[in-house]
Amino acid sequence: MDRFLQFIQEYRENLEEDLERRLHFIREQVLGNGLNGAVVGISGGIDSAVTAALCIRALGRDRVVGVWMPAYSQEVHGEDAAKLKEAIGLNLVTVNLNKAYDAIIQSIEEAVLPLNDMARGNTKARLRMTTLYAIANQKGYLVADTCNASEIYVGYMTKGGDGLADFNAIATLTKTQIRILAEYLGIPESIRKKPPTADLWADQTDEGEMGFTYEDLDRYIITGEADPRVKERIDTLHRISEHKRSLMPGI
Repeated sequence: MDRFLQFIQEYRENLEEDLERRLHFIREQVLGNGLNGAVVGISGGIDSAVTAALCIRALGRDRVVGVWMPAYSQEVHGEDAAKLKEAIGLNLVTVNLNKAYDAIIQSIEEAVLPLNDMARGNTKARLRMTTLYAIANQKGYLVADTCNASEIYVGYMTKGGDGLADFNAIATLTKTQIRILAEYLGIPESIRKKPPTADLWADQTDEGEMGFTYEDLDRYIITGEADPRVKERIDTLHRISEHKRSLMPGI
């Protein structure tokens, strides 16, 4: 059998065991450290949906807050956040970041220089993390990270943004595994089937920005197999993003 397909089949067969291991991890990180609950940034995407569902199963609905933080976001993501709320019983709040985003971009550009799409998008991600930590600080909660293993491998997260949190219950799951787990957890189909996006600028998608599909990436991570062009691109992204996976250097 194809090695990648065999890996996926084995994950399906051991799904419930893996789920219990992740729920235990969440309880250990939160309750085991004397904290009151978890805050999850809800993007309308599959990774944050799975993370929220895991936290609810591990801690109970009353100990989990999901935060939808639009910053000139596409309407579909807000609609999917609302669907997630209904599907898994999530306590969902909305913190609109439009004004905060406008203010900080204006201040930076007036004082320093114009920002490109990448710098503006990463600023959105960092504003979102600032919001999550403010809520977590007030409630005595921990912030749950929502980056999966595929994203982490190529550094597809914002340093100081979605790459910053207190614990991560999906850090060892590839995007392919996330999709399997999402179906098991009852995540709405519109979220599971939607093209992944960090919602950093209009019409932005993960795969379009990376230059390969998640299936390409996951196959390479699991088996080492890839088209030469794809392999070179993945290896390059992995190499130049090492600083995102390492502690800050010091002397």
